[in-house]
Amino acid sequence: MAAARRLKRVVASQPGFLNLKSSLDGAGLGSSRRKRVNKNKKKNWNKFSDINDVDEFLEDVRHQERTTGGLLSEKSDDSLFFLDVGQPKKPEPKEEPVKGKKRKGKASRPLRIDLILQHDSLVPPAKDVLAYQQPNAKKLRRIAQKAEQLAAKGVVPRRQKQLLNRRPVNRTAKKAVTEANNNPEREYYDIWGQESKETADPWYLQQTRKKLVKRPEKLNEKPSVLPAVEVIAPGGSYNPDFFSHQALLQEAHEVEVKKHKEEEKIERQLAVNKEHIATEETIFNEQVEGLVEEENEEEEAAAAPNDEEEGVPVGAISLAEKKTERQRKKEKAEKIKEQQRQAYRQQTDRRQQLFQLRSIKSSIKEQEQKTKDRQKQRKANQEAQKAQPRRLGKLKFQPQDMEVQLSDELAGSLRQLKPEGSVLKDRFKSLQKRNLIEPRERAKFKRKHKLKYVEKRAFREIT
Repeated sequence: MAAARRLKRVVASQPGFLNLKSSLDGAGLGSSRRKRVNKNKKKNWNKFSDINDVDEFLEDVRHQERTTGGLLSEKSDDSLFFLDVGQPKKPEPKEEPVKGKKRKGKASRPLRIDLILQHDSLVPPAKDVLAYQQPNAKKLRRIAQKAEQLAAKGVVPRRQKQLLNRRPVNRTAKKAVTEANNNPEREYYDIWGQESKETADPWYLQQTRKKLVKRPEKLNEKPSVLPAVEVIAPGGSYNPDFFSHQALLQEAHEVEVKKHKEEEKIERQLAVNKEHIATEETIFNEQVEGLVEEENEEEEAAAAPNDEEEGVPVGAISLAEKKTERQRKKEKAEKIKEQQRQAYRQQTDRRQQLFQLRSIKSSIKEQEQKTKDRQKQRKANQEAQKAQPRRLGKLKFQPQDMEVQLSDELAGSLRQLKPEGSVLKDRFKSLQKRNLIEPRERAKFKRKHKLKYVEKRAFREIT
């Protein structure tokens, strides 16, 4: 800054220098002395400091960097000057183009709008610090240092040890000769139905996460053995056979009878028992309850002395008599005889079983046959249960009503046929029956606020 001020003073002292400042500055104020300001205070730094020369110098430096890529004082002479050797010689005329060859036009020049938009500054862009950053760099550096220390000690890491212990690939094995496409005896291969064979090393596929996860067998099982679309009985056709239509009507009749019986059963369960119905007698007994209490007490007091006259008083505890030594020995001898008698009976039963071997074998065979029959029946029930809808939610599956037309409702042609049922409802019930979704009910709409009826002014004027 001091050098810039000294340069200004030298230039101003030269003859012919025109000072652009007004000569009246400070003349009319009656004082040519500079105002003294205390620059120890921070608020006076920018207010009374002249930094124009510094700004001009920095702007000049920025201009040199933009235009030449650096300061001119630091540039070499070869980069700033060039040798003028006159105009270049004109090129020799080109030969006439041969027929059949296209003449090349002028070289395409960039448009002026593109030249204006080009970046003309020679200042290199700022360094992107984020582009050089690496996530977990400190952790990776620490791992690399630890690996170098282990390598210096001769310790082999676990992953490298696995690589060394890998089974070597047999490079000398001959590849299978591919059969020709025109061979009619070659095996059939479905590219869509069959899975491609894995030719790579299984360990490599496992480490590179390219090996497919084994699909559980349970996911391959269908939730139900029923078909997606069930074919209706022959009697449900628009022009069915007489017997097939009657069979369908009989089936629908049995379904309705079953529903009717279930409704009657519920009505019987909810019906009031006749024994619990109040009659005139029960009503009278309830009204007289508590009035004849004194007469019953007098009858009980009269019957009490007769009970005391008969022998032992009521509620007395009878004490057991003590047995003598002779009685105890007799009971012990009888107990031993009873045990001997039971042992002898068991021995005779075992001897008798030797003569009953045939009957015992036949009874064992009957039991085994019964067990096999029960197992078969259990398996049959399990298979039949697969075709039935399971309990997936709190509601039970309700089958759809049968779509049946009476004899007088049958149409002779498709044009006169009246459609019944709903395809959407049929598909929804099929999903429930095949255990794909749980049975559900339609959500009940509950109004949050009550409706308020207001009589409009127009209607009020009419009424």
